[in-house]
Amino acid sequence: MLLTITTTHSPATDLGFVLMKHPDRTLERPLPFGKSLVFYPEATPERTTAALLVEVDPVALSRAPAGGESGTLEPYVNDRPYASGSFLSVALRDAFGTAMTGQSRDRPELAAMPLPLILTLPCVAARGQTDLPERLFGPLGYEVGVQAIPLDALYPEWGERPYVTLTLRGTVRVADALRHLYVLLPVLDGKKHYYVGEAEVDKLLRHGQDWLDTHPERDLIAARYLRFRGLVAQAQARLTDQQTDPQDASDAESSADTPVILPPRVHDARLDAVAALLEQTGARRVLDLGCGEGKLLRRLLRSPQFRELVGVDLSARSLEIAAERLKLDERPELRDRVTLLHGSLAYPDSRLRGFDAAALVEVIEHLEPHRLTALTDNVLGHARPGTLIVTTPNREYNATFEEARTLRHADHRFEWTRAEFQAWAQAAAEQYGYAVTFQDLGDVHPEYGPITQLALFQQTPVA
Repeated sequence: MLLTITTTHSPATDLGFVLMKHPDRTLERPLPFGKSLVFYPEATPERTTAALLVEVDPVALSRAPAGGESGTLEPYVNDRPYASGSFLSVALRDAFGTAMTGQSRDRPELAAMPLPLILTLPCVAARGQTDLPERLFGPLGYEVGVQAIPLDALYPEWGERPYVTLTLRGTVRVADALRHLYVLLPVLDGKKHYYVGEAEVDKLLRHGQDWLDTHPERDLIAARYLRFRGLVAQAQARLTDQQTDPQDASDAESSADTPVILPPRVHDARLDAVAALLEQTGARRVLDLGCGEGKLLRRLLRSPQFRELVGVDLSARSLEIAAERLKLDERPELRDRVTLLHGSLAYPDSRLRGFDAAALVEVIEHLEPHRLTALTDNVLGHARPGTLIVTTPNREYNATFEEARTLRHADHRFEWTRAEFQAWAQAAAEQYGYAVTFQDLGDVHPEYGPITQLALFQQTPVA
C-alpha cells in the first residue's frame, strides 16, 4: 500500500523539513506486521513528492488473523496487505510521528503554515456508500477525487467497490493532513487489524483535536473508528463536554444509543415518552436496563413518585459519566433514590428482582441475535418486573430516510420489522406470564409505520 504527499510550495524541497525526512535518503522501518519505506520519487524546487510504502507480511497475518475475520479461506485470502486502512494508519504514525505534532526543528514557521498538497492513495478500502470519501474529507477543505477500482479488469461484472483510488487536494498544514489520514483511513475501511479498547478513545480525540468536534459526520466517524457502543459513548460524552456547559451536556446526543441518521431530538422524545409511560403505570421502584449515561434516570428523578431508581450498564465508563451527570456526589439526598450497577443482562442477577417496572430503551438491537434468548429469560423470567417497556427501531421506517441504510447505527446487530417485533414480544409474553400491548413512538409513516416501536409487558395475575 502506498501514500504520496506532493507539494508545489516554493521551494518544494522544504517538505523534507516539515516531514523530518531528508529527500536524499531512504528510511526503512520495521513494523509488527511488515515494514515501511519513506523515500522521495521526485525532489525539485518546483515540485517534491514524499512516498510512504508499506509492505505487509501476509504469512504473518494468516497466522494471527484479525478478530473480525472468519471462514476457512479468509485468513489467507483478504485485502489486508493491499488496500490502505488501519495498517497504513499505523505506519503513518510510526514514520511521521513528529510531523503529526506540527513541530519542525529547522522550519517551525513552515510547519505552522498551510501548504498546497496533493495526497494520493492508489488503493483504499472504502466500505459503505459511494459518497463516503467526499463526506469525510470534503468538510475538511479538500477537493476529493475518487476513482473506483474493478475487482478484476477481465470480469467487470464482479463490480468495483469497495476499492478506490483516492486523491485529496487542498491547502492545509502538513500536520493536519497527516492527522486527517490517520483517523479517517480506518473509518473509510470500517475495520481495524488490532484490538479496539479504551485507548482508542484517547487516540481519536487527540488526533481529532481542532476538527472532529465540528465535523458534520462526527457521529459516523466515532462509530466507525471505535466500533463498540461503550467506547463511542465515551467519545461522544467527552466531545460534548468540550462544546457545552454541564447542563447542556446532560441532554446531548450520544451515538451509542442514537442512530447516526436520525434527527437529534428523536432520542429525547423517545425518552420523554418512556418516562411518561412509566409514571402512568404507578411504579415506584424502577430499573433502567442499559442505562448508559443516565438520561432516562435524569428524567425519572424529576418525579417524586419514583422512590428507587436503579441503572444497570455493561460499560463502567458510562456509569461514571452517569454519576457525574446526575451529580450523585454533590447531592447526598439522591443516594437513597439512585443506584448505579455494573452488570450484564446476559446473566441472571438477583439484584434486579422485585421491581415495579423496568425499561429497555434501544438496547436489544445492540445484542447479537443469539444472546436475545438469554436476555429475555433473565429479564422476564428471572428479574420479573411488574411492567417492562421495550423500545427498538422499526426497520420498515428506514425506507423513508434520504440515505437509506439496512441498519441505522454501526453497532446495531439487527433491526426488526413491526411483525417481527410483535412476534417476539407475544411469544415472550406468553412464555413468561405477561400480557403485551404495542405503541408507536415518534413520527408515523402511513405505509412504513413508526420510527420507533414500543412493547409494554405487564404481569398477568396468577389464577
